[in-house]
Amino acid sequence: MRLEKIKELEEKIDKLKVLELKRLNTEARFLKTESYEVHLAGGQIFTREKLLKAGRDGNAVIILPYINEKEVLITIEPRVFTKRGVGIGLAAGYIEKGEEPIEAARRELLEETGCMDANFINLGSFYQDTGCSASYNTSFLATDLKNFTSQRLDKDEYIENMIIREEELEDLIEMGYINDANALITIEKAKKYLRRKK
Repeated sequence: MRLEKIKELEEKIDKLKVLELKRLNTEARFLKTESYEVHLAGGQIFTREKLLKAGRDGNAVIILPYINEKEVLITIEPRVFTKRGVGIGLAAGYIEKGEEPIEAARRELLEETGCMDANFINLGSFYQDTGCSASYNTSFLATDLKNFTSQRLDKDEYIENMIIREEELEDLIEMGYINDANALITIEKAKKYLRRKK
């Protein structure tokens, strides 16, 4: 990993670092749970709780954007419940009601990076946490990014972007900077796809 890129990354992390986390005594607005009694074919009965995000399953898209054949775009944003308080990963977001995964991927890439035009390759889907969620995530590879404008972030989103070399993704994983399961799965799926294309 280039030293100047580590320095740039650390500066972006410092900018988004959590200074204080105050617990609020209010009812959760975004995360809710539903309780279920489960009856198995073998006669067993038990209970489980299902996590809902904004009243839905929380299906999401994760996008690995390639600026060109050798450079990729990563995101840096607050992830306040992690050890560092800042996450380094990929453009991602929830699929809105009635929206197809490809539509969500286009929208999220535009919102988080300002990229208005790219080619999208669906890399497949996976469940995020089958123990308590029905969230089904879809990974995309975005290539030939062009026509950039400013980000269109939600009012409570704070995202910095950074361009790195393709091989530096592995460095960031090995160094512990990229440790988000969604990003790791998407990067691995993209590597397999790109190997098959060669």
